[in-house]
Amino acid sequence: MGSPPHPKPSPHRGEGARRACPLIPELARGALSPVGSGQGEGEKGFRMRILYLYCHPLDDSFHAALRERALAGLGRAGHAVDLCDLYAEGFDPVLSAEGRRHYHDTGLNRAGIEPYVERLQAAEGLVLQFPVWSFGPPAMLKGFVDRLFMPGVGFDISDPANVRKLLRYRRLAGITTYGRPWSRAFAVGNPPKKWVTRYLRLMGKGLVRTDYLALYHMNVATDARRAAFMDKVERRMMRF
Repeated sequence: MGSPPHPKPSPHRGEGARRACPLIPELARGALSPVGSGQGEGEKGFRMRILYLYCHPLDDSFHAALRERALAGLGRAGHAVDLCDLYAEGFDPVLSAEGRRHYHDTGLNRAGIEPYVERLQAAEGLVLQFPVWSFGPPAMLKGFVDRLFMPGVGFDISDPANVRKLLRYRRLAGITTYGRPWSRAFAVGNPPKKWVTRYLRLMGKGLVRTDYLALYHMNVATDARRAAFMDKVERRMMRF
């Protein structure tokens, strides 16, 4: 179980946070945000290129407000952010029979998702924001990983005995909410936390620094607790 479908509006939601991370088109339907001091280490003066995978269907949700605060924090840190809103972009998470048949063929397996491949390969940092549903990520986000983290993109499996990682990201964060309390998540092994902090961490470049920011028991969270979580997320993104 995850976040309620119509959570309370947040007092922190507003256009100020959105303006802190202006978006310009660059990669496919994604965008890079030229924010911060411009004195960083990455290309174009930015510290890092961040792929921000956002997965929530409602544009008036708590998650929508939380996203604005996270983007504001990343902007103040001087990163270039490619916001990938999976629902808004209409990403197809289904691995078709044809897609599975060509999964190991690096000349064919990216057909139809080439822009997403480019965006993922360009990322030096990866942020995933999602609600936990049934103690897992939404199918849309899981499908993105299933389809994109594939041979020739996520890893080289030409020698099955010596699989090599190919992705560039060296920083990783998961930002999420749970409908149930921490004790219930712990009882079932907290699969979404392990998915981010173990599997996705291992898929990055070298020793990937990883943050996992979770608001548990969202169904009964007070406005003050939600506001405190938003503040925490923004502060952590400023240090990302």
